[in-house]
Amino acid sequence: MASPVPLRVGIQLPEVERDVRWPEYLAMARAAEEAGFDSIWLGDHLLFRGDGRPERGPWEAWTLLAALAAATDRITLGPLVACVGFHPPGLLAKMAATLDEVSGGRFVFGLGAGWNQTEFRAFGIASDHPVARFAESFAIIRGLLAGDRVSAVGEYLQLDDAVLIPRPHRRVPLMIGSNGPRMLALTLPHVEAWNTWYDGYGNSVAGFAALNERITEAVLMAGRQPEDIARSACALVIVDPSADERASRPEAPGVPVEHLGKHLRGLAEAGADEVILVASPITEHSIRLLGEVAGLERA
Repeated sequence: MASPVPLRVGIQLPEVERDVRWPEYLAMARAAEEAGFDSIWLGDHLLFRGDGRPERGPWEAWTLLAALAAATDRITLGPLVACVGFHPPGLLAKMAATLDEVSGGRFVFGLGAGWNQTEFRAFGIASDHPVARFAESFAIIRGLLAGDRVSAVGEYLQLDDAVLIPRPHRRVPLMIGSNGPRMLALTLPHVEAWNTWYDGYGNSVAGFAALNERITEAVLMAGRQPEDIARSACALVIVDPSADERASRPEAPGVPVEHLGKHLRGLAEAGADEVILVASPITEHSIRLLGEVAGLERA
């Protein structure tokens, strides 16, 4: 077994790799907790189609997160990342506060603007001017989660004296999932963490180091100190090449499972505070194996 790595390690649970039902999600979440993972994450999507593969979709992320929060004891959990456009922002803040209550303060609110136009069109959700819409929603969400009463008259949103009751026990931590300059400028003055998907840095240590330097510059431009923003990186790991559900691409090749310990240490040295593993395939067996290979401390 490898020696422990000097960072937090999370795992993304299945999204649309295959048809996964609740008993398997429950088993995987409990396996992650038992194996010593620090966090579990769910993608927030509604539908995929038109990419040459059969149409497919995951379960609704917030409902599933609430069930997993009630079924686990220690592990942190959150959306990777929640699409702000799928719900009115006041409702999102209410959902986040409720999930934090159910989890006993183990919830991290990862959020972004969304990108998959198929699901916006299919479910009748407006997707024009995504950054401008996100900006209005983000201001409302962080105000409500900070305990403020919020009224707003924006181009896209109007609120009249919204407030969260019952009041949350704490301000839910926010994590931005974006590398875009406009999104970073909007959010870095306010969030606790930043996350990047593995193809955002080529799934390599050198790629993450370069991207992390750019994020540090953006943090300083936002008036914060580098240590104010936790750095979170997703990493694609190939557990079984014969069952590669993620179809690893040359521009972001998956890390072979036998190299995982070295890869985690490299990301930590490059500035990562947490690495969220995207396992291929993602199964209970994969989760337990990755916990052992990474040298995680068992619960």
